[in-house]
Amino acid sequence: MSDGSISRLDKLRALQEWLDWQLRQTRGRIRELEAQERQQEEQRARERSERGKPRVEERRRGERRPRIPDWGIDDIGVGTPRSEVHRGDCFAAGKRLRAISREQALAALVDGAPPCGVCRPDTALGAP
Repeated sequence: MSDGSISRLDKLRALQEWLDWQLRQTRGRIRELEAQERQQEEQRARERSERGKPRVEERRRGERRPRIPDWGIDDIGVGTPRSEVHRGDCFAAGKRLRAISREQALAALVDGAPPCGVCRPDTALGAP
């Protein structure tokens, strides 16, 4: 070993120091990402509480669910002026269902709004 070459043991110790440094870097990055996730979850919780709408699992005992309308109208597509008439309990209505009265549902059907093919409000309303 007097020829000035680095011993195998010295090489392994250098490698170990580098791997220790890499592990510290990785653990630090994990802590940063975990902190970011906690902040994002806290932000989402604040936004939910600001909206005032508790999630289904957050509802308290005795709290009533919103009333299901008897009839509703739903915009069928993006950029189309057409609307589709539904019964209020129709599973195919989607999230955009607006509650309407029986008379408004009949008027919409007479004006040419198509009835939902699933819940068939025209049959239930007795519309022509």
